[in-house]
Amino acid sequence: MNPIPANLAIEDELSEAVLRRIIEHTGRGYAIGTAYGRSGFGYLKSTIGGWNRAAAGVPFVLLTDLDDFECPMALIGDWLAVPRSANLIFRVAVREVEAWLLADHTNFSRFLGVQETALPNDVEALKDPKACLVGLARKSRSREIRDRIAPLPGSTAKQGRDYNACLVSFVASAWNIPAAAARSVSLARAV
Repeated sequence: MNPIPANLAIEDELSEAVLRRIIEHTGRGYAIGTAYGRSGFGYLKSTIGGWNRAAAGVPFVLLTDLDDFECPMALIGDWLAVPRSANLIFRVAVREVEAWLLADHTNFSRFLGVQETALPNDVEALKDPKACLVGLARKSRSREIRDRIAPLPGSTAKQGRDYNACLVSFVASAWNIPAAAARSVSLARAV
C-alpha cells in the first residue's frame, strides 16, 4: 500500500520534531511532505483557513500549544469559524508541547541530568511547562544541558541559545511516546 501524503503545520522546530515522531510512531503509513510554519502560533492562527481548504486535496496535520485557552475545543472554535475539513488533523498540546517531553519521566530526567522525582506528576496542570523545563535544566548535573537549555544568568531570554536543537535531539533519540502518553491525556489523544 502506498503511503498517504500529508503536510504539517507547526509552531516551531520542536513541534515539528514531536509531530514527526508521533506520526512515525503510529505506523499509519503517512509520507510527510512539506512542514509549514515555524513562526509561532500567530502564523498558524492567521493561516488556518488556508490549511483547512488545502486539506481537501492533501491531508494536513496541525499541532499547536493550548497556552492560555481553557480547553482544546475552545482554541479550535476560536481559530476555525467554518467546518473543519475531514483531512485537517488538528492537535493541541496541553499547555505546551514541552509538557509532552516532561511526561516521559524516566528518559527525560536522564537526558536532563536531574532526579526523576524532580519532574512534575501532572504535566498538563502546569501553567508554563517551558518555564518548568528550563528550571529543571538549570539544576542539571550536565553543564552542556544548562548552557544549551537555560538562558544565561542576567539574560531576559526565556530559554537558552540552543534550546530547540537540544530538545529536538532528545525527541529523536530517547523520547518514549507510550510512557509520555500515559501521563498526558492530550498526547494520548494526539497519538
